Amino acid sequence: MVQLTLPANSKVKPGKDHGGAEGATNVKKFSIYRYDPTTGENPRLDSYDVDMDNCAPMVLDALIKIKNEIDATLTFRRSCREGICGSCAMNIDGKNQLACLTHIDDCKGTVKIYPLPHMPVVKDLVPDLTTFYAQYAAVKPWLESQTPPPPDRERLQSKDDQEKINTPSACILCACCSTSCPSYWWNGDRYLGPAALLQAYRWIVDSRDESTGERLDQLEDAFRLYRCHTILNCTMACPKDLNPGKAIAEIKKMIAERRL
Repeated sequence: MVQLTLPANSKVKPGKDHGGAEGATNVKKFSIYRYDPTTGENPRLDSYDVDMDNCAPMVLDALIKIKNEIDATLTFRRSCREGICGSCAMNIDGKNQLACLTHIDDCKGTVKIYPLPHMPVVKDLVPDLTTFYAQYAAVKPWLESQTPPPPDRERLQSKDDQEKINTPSACILCACCSTSCPSYWWNGDRYLGPAALLQAYRWIVDSRDESTGERLDQLEDAFRLYRCHTILNCTMACPKDLNPGKAIAEIKKMIAERRL
């Protein structure tokens, strides 16, 4: 039987118990992944006690409280705090989600927080999204049209055509979907992943775009598109309730139909 082991320097070790809620009666414990590549040390799990009587209800609120009051070295991304920017995407209790939209009360027992899985880690809860954004750029997420726009008005769409792009346009590029996809874990250098393919679909179905054929040509590849095996982890992980799996299936259908 094959035995698989992690490299020695990647094994997560027990970390420090920082406490932080002395005298409090309503305490929630957070176990947080800590890693600083500049130290040469293994990643570790540090624990923090948060006084929930003096903390707002979301996981991001607890992280900000920990950073402000207990451990200023804790590193994570955050911006809008409203589920719009996607910055605070992380793995919370085994699920990729946005810390600003995750209620602490929905987490049973100790809240376990890791960075998004199968991504290089810059520090602590901050993943390196360089490849992810390069894949997004590769699908040319902009309007391509050879026909000049009317001189006196914008390019118009019917209501039905507009509705086709409304949902995929709501993607906030948080990477929750792509980093929940096993195909992306193992082929992230060649498979574009659910987020990029959802955005590719958004432009393919845009009635104002005139590069549909070229876009489909670019995607018709054993790895870029067809590494998707319809596991649908992406759809379950999306914090905006989008359906990348369906978008990918629609792209495959378009490619099949044009061969007929």
